[in-house]
Amino acid sequence: HFDRAFEVETELAARGKAEMLKAVREILPASIKCIYVRQPQALGLGHAVLCALPVVGDQPFAVILADDLIHGRPPVMKQMVDLYAKQQCSLLGVQRVARAETRQYGIIAPGTRRGAVHEVKSIVEKPLPSKAPSTLGVVGRYVLTPRIFHHLQRVKPGAGGEIQLTDAIASLLKEETVLAYPFAGVRYDCGSKLGYLKANVAFGLRHPEIGRGLAAHLKTLQRK
Repeated sequence: HFDRAFEVETELAARGKAEMLKAVREILPASIKCIYVRQPQALGLGHAVLCALPVVGDQPFAVILADDLIHGRPPVMKQMVDLYAKQQCSLLGVQRVARAETRQYGIIAPGTRRGAVHEVKSIVEKPLPSKAPSTLGVVGRYVLTPRIFHHLQRVKPGAGGEIQLTDAIASLLKEETVLAYPFAGVRYDCGSKLGYLKANVAFGLRHPEIGRGLAAHLKTLQRK
């Protein structure tokens, strides 16, 4: 998606579509470099993260799950990177979820509170509502220390041979502090049809080109 699309750019240039050509070329800022790593088999989120070890090496890094779209000011990842600079430990972005929905998330057991964050006592993947240690769910934003790779390499695969990032974080807790950060922002679950539609409407309303027109259209639908 972020590669240069030479055929598209050539066609837009030939047709004199200067604004569209500019938009295509500016999808990524010039200062950003993309490196692609292919996951050879779909063996879980933990396995996907482990595939990035040769690129990440011995450095802290962020994991962003694209189906969790979050609008925050400042952006949630900036909030977490700034917090990492102060705390120097792994961070999990968390949000309160309905107890009936705990089976859809990794759920933490919160420990000592440090200002806006909680120490993580334990974490469990998709617990039943009756067994969930809290309603603080991990929602697709992580800043992790490189020590997580050690645990990903040693964690036992679960159902379907999948390596779960949650299991590796649970193992990491035995030797490092992990903090849960209730971020400031609005999350859209784009893994569901309704969440995806909500995200399109919300971001469409904020769009400088189409926002006013979309708002007017939604008002006409509401009156009907």
